[in-house]
Amino acid sequence: MSSDLRAELTQNLDEAEWEWLIPHAQRDAVIVVTRELDLLDVAEAIANDNIPSVQQWIDEQLIAKPTTVQLGEWNGDRTKRFHTLIIQPYVLVQEIN
Repeated sequence: MSSDLRAELTQNLDEAEWEWLIPHAQRDAVIVVTRELDLLDVAEAIANDNIPSVQQWIDEQLIAKPTTVQLGEWNGDRTKRFHTLIIQPYVLVQEIN
């Protein structure tokens, strides 16, 4: 695990409103990370091609593409805020309550 990568990811951690994320959702690039996971851990695993971890999170539905229901809710509240982290070509998002 590279601490340089972790530092770079930490610097790129941001907050965004759904309005800003819509274009990414339209190109199917948004990945929702549940609050049980650390956004940085997920980003680091994806960046390092850590397939076993990523696959386990997908299997446990801890990371997933947004559902139609979620997209509908968020499109209805475009100021909803998310923690975001870009890991090309994806945008990882985590809901902020």
